[in-house]
Amino acid sequence: MLRMTLLPQTLLAVALALPTMAAARAQDKADGRELLIRPNPKAEWDSSIRDVEKVLRSAASELWKHFPERRLAPILVEPKGGPIVLYKRGPNGEYRVRLDTGSTYWAQYAFQFAHEFCHILCGYTEGEQSNKWFEESLCEMASLFVLHRMADTWKTDPPYPHWKDFAKHLREYADKRIADTALPPGQSLATWYRENEDALRKSPTDRKKNRVVAGILLPMFEERPEHWEAVTWLNTIRSKKPRSFKQYLTDWHDQCPARHKAFVRQIASKFDIGLQAD
Repeated sequence: MLRMTLLPQTLLAVALALPTMAAARAQDKADGRELLIRPNPKAEWDSSIRDVEKVLRSAASELWKHFPERRLAPILVEPKGGPIVLYKRGPNGEYRVRLDTGSTYWAQYAFQFAHEFCHILCGYTEGEQSNKWFEESLCEMASLFVLHRMADTWKTDPPYPHWKDFAKHLREYADKRIADTALPPGQSLATWYRENEDALRKSPTDRKKNRVVAGILLPMFEERPEHWEAVTWLNTIRSKKPRSFKQYLTDWHDQCPARHKAFVRQIASKFDIGLQAD
């Protein structure tokens, strides 16, 4: 596990921090869409809450920038008991995220939080779970996407100047997980899916399988990150009865705005599923 050794924090270090992240946050506040992420001060943290908040905010920002029309309740985060985002909200409507990390393992903080944040963006819900594996796979992809983007961002705009050298470790953390779950040469995602469909529907949180899907779809989202916004409509239609994966994707496609429909069809095609254009 990669651990970042913190240098003493000084007021000078904070003052010298590059302004890009702060400027983006100020713009979000002006637009009424500021994302509030709060490490629970009552939890037992074994690292600086201020530093944890900066890491979580940095991770969230890499996705949040692609949701210009979204507004979210605050997110209350605890270091243990997960990783999970609870269905039950806090007393003031807060999302409640629990991680399973600590110390200064910033890559792990970012990886876990990005996954749970993606569930929030997907409109996660209780109920029939036969296609939950797909949302789980998107959220694993979100973790990989975020670490890649953070690695680039931290090269020039880290939360603190002395964190710049940690950027390469963020990418290494993601790339190792992609390599460990890569498909065999010559095997398509569609073929792999047909072989694993029953297992996916029975065990939606099989992380190795989730990451196979994530690794294949990741380049699509890295090339066209504006389509992250499409997950907003992933769970718009809720069913008490099991749906086929094709029907699940059809429902998603039909609920999406026109600007995202072709992209959803491209995702479906990776599974050899054809969706009809409107």
